[in-house]
Amino acid sequence: MTTDLNTLLTALYVKIDDRLAGRTRVGRPPKLTDAELVTLAVAQALLGFTSEARWLRFLPARLPGAFRYLPGQSGYNRRLRAALPLVKQVMRWLATDTDLWSDTTWIVDSTPVECGRSRPAVKRSELAGWAHYGYCRSHSRWFWGLRLHLVCTPAGLPITWALADPKIDERQVLMALCDHEPHLLTDRPGLLIIADKGYVSRELDHFLAEREVRLIRPSYRNRTPHPGEPLLKSIRQLIESVNDTLKGQLNLEQHSGRTIDGVGVRIAQRLLALTAVIWHNRATGAPLTRSLTAYDH
Repeated sequence: MTTDLNTLLTALYVKIDDRLAGRTRVGRPPKLTDAELVTLAVAQALLGFTSEARWLRFLPARLPGAFRYLPGQSGYNRRLRAALPLVKQVMRWLATDTDLWSDTTWIVDSTPVECGRSRPAVKRSELAGWAHYGYCRSHSRWFWGLRLHLVCTPAGLPITWALADPKIDERQVLMALCDHEPHLLTDRPGLLIIADKGYVSRELDHFLAEREVRLIRPSYRNRTPHPGEPLLKSIRQLIESVNDTLKGQLNLEQHSGRTIDGVGVRIAQRLLALTAVIWHNRATGAPLTRSLTAYDH
């Protein structure tokens, strides 16, 4: 295989179609299959189209004949929102199909996902009650929206993730993620999680210690540094670079979601695109595991 967009989309479609083979649907079969829908969503994210209408107008010229049928914008949006569980499932299929999945080192962090700016938009938004105002220390700014909590390997492969109210403590979200899928911890003896100072907590330490998981994060200035702490700064840059890929190349903050399902599937769409690139790069032996350059044009 080669590292170009058409090859990636073909390999992704075949992978999904093979896994969905034998599944039955209630009612008339759709003109656009589930495998085609997810492949279409990944291509949209990789090519940087934040507008679904522009994306569907662009497709016939850029990938003529690639899809037997293209729905209208409203139909595509409706199908995509309903496919959120499938998008999450495909992400897991691809992640577990790489040698990075069994990595016993994780990096955890959260990043803002802005959902509105003007006060009238905040009042009218269907996200009100889920999204709230939060403060981003990294950029010294307030925002209205959610926070994406991402657990990934040092190579950037997403393991698990969650969208949460920015007022909810990062440590509580991490414990909830671990409780939601406990097998992720039990399948990795000797798991090490690397975090920042926001994850300092006796409750979290006790929670992870009970599950035989080590947590390393920077100590406060009045505490004795942990062994190997000077190396944490360079390792912490890895999660920052993953967030930069999501925001700078996959337009995470330009998701245009206005409902809970809309925001959820658009964030999952971008995480799936990142996972698909890592999966394909590992399969083709590309020198850079997380490079999107070959697929963004």
